[in-house]
Amino acid sequence: MMEPRIQYAKTADGVSIAFWTLAEGMPLVHMPLTPWSHVQLEWGRPELRRWYERLAEKRRLIRYDSRGSGLSDRHVADYGLEAHVLDLEAVVDRLGLEQFALLGSGDSGPAAVAYAARHPERISRLILWCTYSRFSDYFSSQEFHAEFSLRDKDWKIYTETFAHLALGWSEGDQAHQFAAFMRECVTPETLRAFYAAIGDLDVSDLLPLVRSPTLVLHRRQLPFLDVNAPRAIVSLIPDARLALLEGTSSAAFLGDVDSVLTAVDEFLREGEEVAAGAEVPEAGAFRTVVFTDVEGSTALTQRLGDARARAVLREHERITREALKAHGGSEVKTMGDGFMASFSSASGALECAIAMQRAFAEHNESAEEPVRVRIGLNAGEPIEEERDLFGAAVILAARIAAKAEGGEILASEGVRQIVVGKGFLFSDRGDVVLRGFEDPVRLYDVRWREGE
Repeated sequence: MMEPRIQYAKTADGVSIAFWTLAEGMPLVHMPLTPWSHVQLEWGRPELRRWYERLAEKRRLIRYDSRGSGLSDRHVADYGLEAHVLDLEAVVDRLGLEQFALLGSGDSGPAAVAYAARHPERISRLILWCTYSRFSDYFSSQEFHAEFSLRDKDWKIYTETFAHLALGWSEGDQAHQFAAFMRECVTPETLRAFYAAIGDLDVSDLLPLVRSPTLVLHRRQLPFLDVNAPRAIVSLIPDARLALLEGTSSAAFLGDVDSVLTAVDEFLREGEEVAAGAEVPEAGAFRTVVFTDVEGSTALTQRLGDARARAVLREHERITREALKAHGGSEVKTMGDGFMASFSSASGALECAIAMQRAFAEHNESAEEPVRVRIGLNAGEPIEEERDLFGAAVILAARIAAKAEGGEILASEGVRQIVVGKGFLFSDRGDVVLRGFEDPVRLYDVRWREGE
């Protein structure tokens, strides 16, 4: 693609904001990684250019510099939350965008939340990458304090340290180059004013007002912002989804970029394409059927009451649906405390089941009420009628799930045979008598915990 043309928009308080647009289609506004932004120099960095080109393959991408950075006005007095919302408003109004998807990352995430809460009719999809709702979540980390103390002592050493911390210590040359890029983006004086303005930033009260479908993406091993920050966001935005990815870099364009792009593309494509892809297959198609069931759901309701128990079950629904979307599963139906799903791939079904149990285990580490889920899998040729599945293959999958305990994944012999050589670990549970089946059925425990 040719280098995009730099244009300018004027904010309501008179600040000129530099931006460019790339390709055509449904618009996606990519907010800056405030204050490290320079729309012209970014295009010259191969990894950033590839990132933008990939995002623009299926849509119109809009990227801008925040006030005080890059090619936008550098001499600015106000760097607070409302000022950054004005920057976004100026660009989308200049382009006449009636509705668009919005991607906010890092320090621009709170401004994305504020805009989405105030303009729900304009945001078709909201994506938040490695961000926070309260600046104190970020500022409280020891790593942040260590590198921040260098800011006024040595600007070059500060940027080098920040770059290695943000991008990952293993990045080496990439981090060194990014540090040089950072020094082109903003001055030490502007950075000082920026952090002074957002020191008490907290948009937690705005999160429940966000009505747009929201995807929160975060890398698990970030050294300065742990997974409690995105969890806090997801807990307050209605029906928001959390996708935790592996890696130590806060830069989406480094590390496992494909996983990030896949998650973004699938989220933005939802609608007709997703609905078509989620159709239950016709009769006779070979599928892997998966059942989930919350252990002790009846006792849970009796102990907590309807309202609190329902909140716990909603976590099961959210985690399960996120995993199904991420691994190509089709939700057939939900039974209140369990799901029935189908997959065209046995490997995909197992990967999804493992992802679910890991997500539940991570959720339970900090949850008041843990969610213990049993999962059962079987492969066969179910019968399809009115978007539901029937037949022996389905019944067997349900019976297998019933034999599991909370936190377990049990699979049939058929599933194990299909994925031989695919790297999955099984433990033979022996032959088990299942209700409705004359012959005993050989079951296998799927190992999903690290180190098993």
